[in-house]
Amino acid sequence: MLKAIQNLGSPTTITTATTVGFVAYFYRLKPPHATKTSAFVSNSTSPQSLLSFYSPRTRPTKPLLFLTRKTRSLEPVRAHSTRPESRMDGTSSSSSSVAAQSSGSARKINFCQWCGGQTKHDIPDGEEKTRAICTVCGKIMYQNPKMVVGCLIEHDNKVLLCKRNIQPSYGLWTLPAGYLEIGESAAEGAIRETWEEAHAEVEIVSPFAHLDIPLIGQTYVIFLAKLKKPHFSPGPESLECQLFSLDDIPFDSLAFSSMVVTLKLYIEDVKAGSQKFHYGTINKRPGSSPSDTHAYTLDHHLQS
Repeated sequence: MLKAIQNLGSPTTITTATTVGFVAYFYRLKPPHATKTSAFVSNSTSPQSLLSFYSPRTRPTKPLLFLTRKTRSLEPVRAHSTRPESRMDGTSSSSSSVAAQSSGSARKINFCQWCGGQTKHDIPDGEEKTRAICTVCGKIMYQNPKMVVGCLIEHDNKVLLCKRNIQPSYGLWTLPAGYLEIGESAAEGAIRETWEEAHAEVEIVSPFAHLDIPLIGQTYVIFLAKLKKPHFSPGPESLECQLFSLDDIPFDSLAFSSMVVTLKLYIEDVKAGSQKFHYGTINKRPGSSPSDTHAYTLDHHLQS
């Protein structure tokens, strides 16, 4: 599922002269059946020395400091302080200056992800938004939404759900889904995530839903799929996997609003006897708890 390059900074304000501890995990892309191992673990005293660990031959193709391969949650990926724990709505329980600070769906990036130089925050020529611009190499750091892909697996008029073995939402149910990786299509990513979480080999039937969640900078693409073989078992990030009839889906124990929306749309289609493709925007209701998966509105709902 979703593994991250995490940057753990000290709880004090970081400058180029401040000592800060970073731990970086870089995972090479592997096929679904391969065992995942850490390719690099290092403690360094500065972003520059962290990056200089790599020679040009071994430096990862993806930016190191703030771009991620995977995380273990379906929430926004952020660098964070070792003191506060970030909440699901993208805010933090307390404030501290770190290499990247969360601000709603955006982060304040203080160091360049390419050369480790300090950044300034300004509006580049010809643009309208404030960006982090490296004062050393001049590159601009753009922040883009993450794509989450997954499968809604149909089998004997039931759907396959996985109970999460990781935070957030430990012990709650979800469709097998996770962040799309570099070098794979959305369908390939959904198949891989299904294998990783449910050890199930599936065949994609059709796209089912495209759901945007602007608040946390995520886009979900969910595919209808069927089991190639009637076999599945929990992966390391699942406590258990189970087929549920439509009447028995545990809506009060689903992990994320995106799962609630997807499964409700699916049930509506089944009852109508017509399978559709759905697009919509999931927005949290003002003042609602981030953990309340039912406190949302589905806006701009289109179907075809």
